[in-house]
Amino acid sequence: METQNLTDEQFYRLIEEVVARVKGGKRDKWIDGEEAMKYMRITSKTTLQKLRDTGVIRYTQPLPKHILYDLDSIDAYLDKHAKNPF
Repeated sequence: METQNLTDEQFYRLIEEVVARVKGGKRDKWIDGEEAMKYMRITSKTTLQKLRDTGVIRYTQPLPKHILYDLDSIDAYLDKHAKNPF
């Protein structure tokens, strides 16, 4: 049996590939605040909270201080505000 040593970078890249294959390319329905901000390209936590508090995007809070956002509702919000070309 032959063994091979991996660097940390190689190991984490391998893990990411395995996770992507297991998910089958499907995206998560619920994402955390950091991912939601990145997805919407906003930098303010206050803006994200305002969207949540006004009911513009759906969220769930399964644990205290653990808020997840519905990716489908974020997509709907972005689509609603999309401008069509002339």
